[in-house]
Amino acid sequence: MSGIFKAIDIASTGMTVQRQKMDVVSENIANIDTSRTAEGGPYRRQRVVVSEANSRPQFSEAMSTAHNKLSRTNSRHLKGQIISLNDAKDTNKVSGKEISDPESSFKLVFDPSHPDANEDGYVQMPDIEMINEMVDMIAANRAYEANIATISSSKQMLNEALDI
Repeated sequence: MSGIFKAIDIASTGMTVQRQKMDVVSENIANIDTSRTAEGGPYRRQRVVVSEANSRPQFSEAMSTAHNKLSRTNSRHLKGQIISLNDAKDTNKVSGKEISDPESSFKLVFDPSHPDANEDGYVQMPDIEMINEMVDMIAANRAYEANIATISSSKQMLNEALDI
């Protein structure tokens, strides 16, 4: 894969992850006052954990791909042939996984009239801070914009290369 196309591919993956982060933050904000979920108990704050996607091919897979390319050529052309593993799909991608925040807890709010109040009149509510969620949203938005700028720059370089 060409360098420019690889840059676009990586940036688009980054945009996908940042969009997922923005969706999770939106869900957290929407459920800031949810005291009862289908699973029971108050809503638990969600977050996105980003990790490297396991997209690198195994060595045997790369060799099989290289062998298939060589088997389609004339055997007289194979003398001195260098087998390159760069033709394998070697992309560095990441993936986002939504998880419940293990550090999230609940805050107790005194409201004896609430249907979910305990015998002391306290209701367990999600411990979601609007300021933290907005900071996470702004950070994800800025990273999304940075990936858009990368794609725009790559497209501009490609267009200028075509004009030469």
